[in-house]
Amino acid sequence: MKIKKSGKFFKSLRFRILIILIILGIVPSVIVTEMVIANYEDRAIANRVQSMENICDIMCDLLIKENYLNDSSSQTVNSKLELLSNIYGGRILIVDRDFRIIKDTYGVDEGKTLVSQKVVNCFKGEDAYRYDSDSQKLILAVPVKSPEVNQVQGAMMIMASSSEVTSTIRELEQKGILIIGIIVVLAIFLGYILSTVLVKPFARVTKAIEDLTDGYQNEEISVPDYTETALITDAFNKMLARMKVLDESRSEFVSNVSHELKTPLTSISGYAEIIKNGLVRAEDVPRFAKNIFDEAGRLITLINDIIELSQLDENAEGMQKEPVNLYDVAKDIVNRLRPGADKAGVTLSIEGRSCEVTGVRRLLDEMIYNLVDNAIKYNKTGGSVKIAIKRLSGKTVLSVSDTGIGIRKEEQERVFERFYRVDRSRSRDAGGTGLGLSIVKHGAMLHGAGIRLDSELNKGTDVTITFKQ
Repeated sequence: MKIKKSGKFFKSLRFRILIILIILGIVPSVIVTEMVIANYEDRAIANRVQSMENICDIMCDLLIKENYLNDSSSQTVNSKLELLSNIYGGRILIVDRDFRIIKDTYGVDEGKTLVSQKVVNCFKGEDAYRYDSDSQKLILAVPVKSPEVNQVQGAMMIMASSSEVTSTIRELEQKGILIIGIIVVLAIFLGYILSTVLVKPFARVTKAIEDLTDGYQNEEISVPDYTETALITDAFNKMLARMKVLDESRSEFVSNVSHELKTPLTSISGYAEIIKNGLVRAEDVPRFAKNIFDEAGRLITLINDIIELSQLDENAEGMQKEPVNLYDVAKDIVNRLRPGADKAGVTLSIEGRSCEVTGVRRLLDEMIYNLVDNAIKYNKTGGSVKIAIKRLSGKTVLSVSDTGIGIRKEEQERVFERFYRVDRSRSRDAGGTGLGLSIVKHGAMLHGAGIRLDSELNKGTDVTITFKQ
């Protein structure tokens, strides 16, 4: 299914890098802007409070000097209080020691009682203030006391407007939004450029892989810009090498199959043609028929082995496994092959005890059969074949040893390859297909078992299969 181009971009690594860079640009900008505004607000309010406290101290001295708390008719004090009220754009209250309001610059609450936490704190000799950003008000309460008498005689409360501070904050916020907007635009622009540069090596990897659509490249892919691209290309090169080996193996397999099928078919065709043309004497017809039958048998055996290998390659996981007693399977095989061994002059024996593994019974039977059959076919007259089954360190070990012709050291690694024969003429005479040991190897892999071959020329061969169970 093809992905639309728009969908491709939003799912691409470039888009994700772009978003990350934009976020990295916006988030710090917002945080810094908020911190600057908050810091300005705190300092502005602190400075305003300090200024108001200084003026209040002067006014408190004037209140004590004019005895204003006992006689509020002083024009000097009243004029100054009105002036301060206008300067701060707010309201000033003077409270005596009985919590009675003796002066209100708004002229509303004079004579009333005012009991608030701030006034109470003032009578304790403490300054108190509160800032409300929503109502844009700053409330400050200071104690009124005489320098000669260490006793609070009243309180002065100023409710001043903080609209100047608020308007400055609004201006800072607008400028902050503008700066953030500029940063967003720059982040998008630079992010797009950086994401394009960062993704380029991956694009080269993709291009190199796409170049393989017309066939394998002779040279390996190399994009060492990043550790990740180097790992990807290394993994791809390994996969490519395996694919080449697999392709060569399949080509070789097809060639070998063609050759192996051609030989018996040619013999069958030749014998049939001679009989058809009447060139065979009546007494020789049974011999020719036997030859045709034997070659047909070889074909059937070869085809069955090819099918077996194909099933192991393609449907290994689908094979049903069950508990299997290897000793019983091996004993049955010894009984089936003993007539052939006796005919070849080879002694066949089995030793060990019952050992159970989980596996495919039919495949285990064929694996052991192939090993024992090979040991008999490639043995000497008067030789022997011994099957041993035992438990060793918690594992089941099956070994087939013979005293046959042995295998050269340089050929030992290749005997498990398909159609490989150590002695081709002897193998054909014995009816071998060259696939028996390959089936053994694939069967061992399916069962998670290890396989080891030890052989010495003209002395014999020992094949050991170790099951992990």
